[in-house]
Amino acid sequence: MTIIETQHLSKRFGSFQAVDDLSFSIKAGDVYGFLGQNGAGKSTTMRMLLGLIRPDSGKIFIKGSLYTGKEAHLLSYIGAIIERPDMYGYLSGWDNLKIFARLSFRPIPDSRLYEILELVGLRGREQDKVRAYSQGMKQRLGIAIAMVHNPELLILDEPTNGLDPQGIAEMRQLIKTLSADYGKTILVSSHLLYEIEQVATRMIIIHKGKKIVEGSVSELLNPSETLIEINWNNSGEALQQLSASRWSQAIQSADTSRLLLKMHPDEVPQLNRLLVSTGADVLQIRSRHSLEDYFIQLTHDAADPHRAL
Repeated sequence: MTIIETQHLSKRFGSFQAVDDLSFSIKAGDVYGFLGQNGAGKSTTMRMLLGLIRPDSGKIFIKGSLYTGKEAHLLSYIGAIIERPDMYGYLSGWDNLKIFARLSFRPIPDSRLYEILELVGLRGREQDKVRAYSQGMKQRLGIAIAMVHNPELLILDEPTNGLDPQGIAEMRQLIKTLSADYGKTILVSSHLLYEIEQVATRMIIIHKGKKIVEGSVSELLNPSETLIEINWNNSGEALQQLSASRWSQAIQSADTSRLLLKMHPDEVPQLNRLLVSTGADVLQIRSRHSLEDYFIQLTHDAADPHRAL
């Protein structure tokens, strides 16, 4: 089932084209990564999905129904944090949660709120004033607020912004838990590409408001096309033996200090044994086909179309 679909969505602010003919779909169960450089149109798109901004053209469908901004009942399927969540700092986390629960116009028992607090890791801190919360705690309370009405889709705009490494790891685990254990569909934008690579099942990359690519992470980051970079010391004999082996077709470039191959990561241990047996000193092996590499390549190609030819 498709939870959200956009068709040819566009939005302009004066002379600035924020979103340009953008079409994509989010299916039930997706952890959908929404990637783009600052100013690419991510937040504008999310605001249009929530009816906070009206598109100039294009259509938005929520669970198959056309959403024009007037169908408030369709938003009950969605919970969202856009940029940093706004909360009442002088009130406790519990009071904030109760206020937003009342705003949902649904009977939500306290037991449900305690369950959400437990899920986001704030149980026991709910009576503390929000102004005393760390940024990570505020982000988790924001997710709790977005979940009070038990939405099918969560929209999280840069949920790791301002977090330390521990907070980022906790947010990553929370997103995985919400997806795997609670069946939530999640749209998450982030400039931390490694984090998206860790949690997303599908993704879209946009550049200057336009879609560059959309698909499953496993398909877009095909492991058989992984670039393996090896830093080594060799006298030339190792490279000669490698060029005469079955690995010759995988070699992309090579010199006395660096070797680059396109291959499946599972084959790296066998290759390493061969290199060592030839007398080469292997100093470092690392994968270069990460989401960051892919993102940089695509956005560079989009900025300079002749580069991709």
